[in-house]
Amino acid sequence: MIEVENLHKHFGSKVAVDGVSFTVKKGEVLGFLGPNGAGKSTTMRMVTGYLPATQGRVRIGGADIEENEIEAKSKIGYLPEAAPLYSDMTVEAFLRFAAEMRRVPASEIQAAVDKAIETTFLEPVRHQSVDTLSKGYRHRTCFAQSIIHDPEVLILDEPTDGLDPNQKHEIRQLIRRMGETKAILFSTHILEEVEASCTRAIIIDRGKVVADGTPEELKARATNAGTVLLRATGLAGSGIKAELEKLSESSKVEVVESGDDGITARIAPAKGKADKLSAAVYGVCKEKNLTVHELKVEEGRLDLLFRELTKKDADK
Repeated sequence: MIEVENLHKHFGSKVAVDGVSFTVKKGEVLGFLGPNGAGKSTTMRMVTGYLPATQGRVRIGGADIEENEIEAKSKIGYLPEAAPLYSDMTVEAFLRFAAEMRRVPASEIQAAVDKAIETTFLEPVRHQSVDTLSKGYRHRTCFAQSIIHDPEVLILDEPTDGLDPNQKHEIRQLIRRMGETKAILFSTHILEEVEASCTRAIIIDRGKVVADGTPEELKARATNAGTVLLRATGLAGSGIKAELEKLSESSKVEVVESGDDGITARIAPAKGKADKLSAAVYGVCKEKNLTVHELKVEEGRLDLLFRELTKKDADK
């Protein structure tokens, strides 16, 4: 449903987007991750046709965003980073206006408005003017206009920005449900949203894609993935550390706490040995007759991978 091919955007000498390519299929929710200034919003503006690309192509449902602009844009529901609203309109009047602009047939407008209000939990404020709404309700109203015409593709720029924790939870669950029947692309720098809502994620840094995969695949790339945490007693900590360092399955032993009768340590796996490390560590404990209080394999963390892929540029 969304095809992005070798997308570039230059603002004078500044390269904001540098060769970005990806696809989003129907039934897929793609999270677009990156630090501030990485090129997320610029990419999404080009995908929606709001900004022309310096180079590259975008197709929406097979329609080129530049060559078949009306056809491509008719398939998109778009929530921009700072969505505009008419403050003197009521929520319902604004959504009726959005439906008319989206060419929803007159006989179907009321049903479309009612459905959008129900979907985005706006019923308590449907007759209030926009200028009386809280920031959370304003954001939900903007979200409602993006789905008023039941689009095949949803493009959402920071869809939970400014919402309280309960509202964020509602919107994340809504995105996940809608993603079962639509192709959804949404940008965020909140890592928990990826695990809560996405079937796949891309990390972009300085205008380039630096990672692409499911949340599980990305977490498996983090340096802590497969690390074994051991807490054991029965031998001096220095002795346990020495035994662990002998293992061919380990690459590094990091001591968290050490004493005369035990140790707490993190043992990093050697390349290609992550699936054998925990058994090898347990073997050492059994051989040395240690009492094991804790032995667990740590799951990779998305925040660590994010920092590993983007921090080196931020430090320059």
